Formats: sequence, C-alpha cells, structure tokens
Amino acid sequence: MSEVPTEEPSTHVDADLPKGRVDWLGEVRGLVLMLLAVLAFHSFIAKPFYIPSGSMIPGLLVGDRLVVSKYPYGWNWASASFHVLPRSDWRVMGRTPEYGDVVIVVPRGTREDYIKRVVALPGDRIAVVRGQIVLNGKPVRQEVEPPVQVPVDANDPCSDYEYPGLKVRLPSGQAVCELPALRETLPNGASYMIVDFEKQELDKMAETRVPSGHVFLMGDNRDNSADSRASLAQQGLGGPVPLSDIGGRAEFITFSFDGTESWNPLTWWGALRSGRAWRSLRPPIDSGAIQP
Repeated sequence: MSEVPTEEPSTHVDADLPKGRVDWLGEVRGLVLMLLAVLAFHSFIAKPFYIPSGSMIPGLLVGDRLVVSKYPYGWNWASASFHVLPRSDWRVMGRTPEYGDVVIVVPRGTREDYIKRVVALPGDRIAVVRGQIVLNGKPVRQEVEPPVQVPVDANDPCSDYEYPGLKVRLPSGQAVCELPALRETLPNGASYMIVDFEKQELDKMAETRVPSGHVFLMGDNRDNSADSRASLAQQGLGGPVPLSDIGGRAEFITFSFDGTESWNPLTWWGALRSGRAWRSLRPPIDSGAIQP
C-alpha cells in the first residue's frame, strides 16, 4: 500500500530579499499611499477643522474642533487640504449653499481658511442698517434672546477690550462672559444666535447686489468679525465671495479644548469642555418664518 505524501509547512523566503533585511522601498511606498489616501479623504470627503478666533461666537468657541464636509457644493481648488494650487474659478459638480449654512472660505490674497455664515445668495440685494441685515429691501428678522453665557477660560478670557463689563461671576463661583444675544432668521427659516451689542463701523453698509456665482458671508459675532462687510485691507472678505473660494460646509463639533491642553496627551482630558461634542452646526429651520 503506497503512502500518501503529506504537505510540509512552507518555509519559502523571497529570494530577492536577504533574511532579516527590511524592505524599505515597500515601507516607504505603503506610507506614501496611506498619506495620499488621507489627503484624498480630506480633500474630497471631510476634514477636521480648528476654530482659532471668536468671530462665530456664540455658536462656535475658540478651541472647538469640528468636521467640514467637502462635497455639498462640489469641488474646487479651495477643497484641497493644502491650498498650493493657483487660485482658480473652476468647479466640478458645483452647487450653491443655502441661507444659514456655515462654510469654509479662503479669502483672496491669503491661503488661510476662514469660517463664516451665508446670509445672502446670488442675485440678492443686501445692506446693513444699524447692525441689521436688510435683504432685498426687507429687514431680516431679529429677536432679543436672554444673554448667552460663555464660560471664561484660557481660550475665551472675556477681555475688557473686546467685551467691556460683560465678565460676571455666577452664584456657583464660575466666571462667564454674559453676551447680549439676538436670534436672526433668514428667508428660508434658518435660525441662529448672533452677538451684536456695540456700535461700530461695520453696522452700516450701503446696499450691494450679490453677483452670480457669489455669496455674502458674515460672522455670528458681528462686533468682532472680518467678513464680507470688511475690505481685504481690513483682513475681511472684500464683499461677496466667489463660490470657487468656498471649500466646504461645517457639519458638527467633535470636541472642544479650553486652552489648558499641551502637547502632553495626559493634559487633554482635563482640558475638554463639557457639553460641546456632537453639536450640529446646521441651523434649525423655523417653518413659520419661511418667506415666499
């Protein structure tokens, strides 16, 4: 009776690679492919974003981390993770934002990302009178709300220079910045909170028409926002912004730091602000306020 040969475990070694030698070319190739995949995801799908200024208070605080989706308005040169390509007006599958959307914009003359809110669309006539938006000849609805209490911390110190006399201490002992607030509602019913309590130059703007392929952007902190009301020399957006400069839409907050964190991960947990994670940045729609 003949014996059936059994298969021994393979001990094959790549003849081209000496035993114990690392395939550095393969390792580098894998790393490059991984980096390209991350860049592609950040450029075409979504990207994390950090809030460095208070121009969108009270909805967004300095230290908030959020997710920006890249596909809602199509893709353009501003969609890329790094704005190294020459500025251009090309767009692929381009779409127009809606009233109230919070968007990322790359202003002319800079490669930095700004974050602002869409308050006027192509073809709209927009003016600002005593701080109130007048859209197509009609004042945008503003309603007084209870003051917004922003916790005072290293990222939001509520300085007397920016917020004179607005730092208060609650009975609990916590210091907060108590900001007078208004609820603003746009023609599609998009409703959100703004801060506007000081008389300043940007409270008045003559009527301008938003050209085709452009939108008008403003920050929610109207007293401290360089936006479409401000010139490029004032580090603003210089009027209506081309849609080709819009790099994505802000979706939700992932987490927020109070400014006490460092490079050491052991400090991150203590620096987390409570109650900020997973807040949606899409404005609620007041169906009763929609204008025909």
